[in-house]
Amino acid sequence: MTPPEQPPKPRWPALALAAALCLTSLTSLTGLTGSASAGGAPVVASGRVAADDVLQPGPYHRLLDPLEGTWQATKTNYILGENGRPVVSRDIVVKTRWLDRTGGRYLQETTQGTLGGRPYHRLGVLGFSNIDRRYEWTTFDNVTPQAMTYRGGPVEGRPTVLSIPGEFTDPGILGHAGRSIPMRTVITIDPEGHHTFELYFTPPGEEERLVDKVAYTRRLH
Repeated sequence: MTPPEQPPKPRWPALALAAALCLTSLTSLTGLTGSASAGGAPVVASGRVAADDVLQPGPYHRLLDPLEGTWQATKTNYILGENGRPVVSRDIVVKTRWLDRTGGRYLQETTQGTLGGRPYHRLGVLGFSNIDRRYEWTTFDNVTPQAMTYRGGPVEGRPTVLSIPGEFTDPGILGHAGRSIPMRTVITIDPEGHHTFELYFTPPGEEERLVDKVAYTRRLH
């Protein structure tokens, strides 16, 4: 007599082992990349919930508020001129606004006008890193063949003058083609609305010198 067919044995041990391995893998990934806690707040690598004052825009972002608006600007460039005379453009219009889609973390600048009789356009993004406690500034324009990127040092107090250093590769305008040139942008925030953006270069073997300055006046229409 043939014995009745036995039902298949449950595979719970194997399934439990697979689930445990999967959970272990997810836990490892969470420790490396972060995840969301039950309340929706991001979790940092150590497993602690990141503090709101680090993730959200704060007082150092608010120091940039006076830069927001539409500005009539005069741009003075000391590189493009001849015989020691700078090129001066008085038709520069600058529009600066907070980017809502970034949670108000970055200020976007759009500049239009002429430079040396030719059309000039620049896009800039200015922000503050709560993690590094520094201002960060990057620009793109139609006369410079590379992004100009600046990263400041740790900030304390309530500065009205921001000095943000960086480096760029000389395309040949300074006579050091292919060499890395230290540079620095100095942003002076004036409570009366007369702001200035100054750009300095330090070519090899030379002292730092001013190469470009933009003076802002608020445009009323």
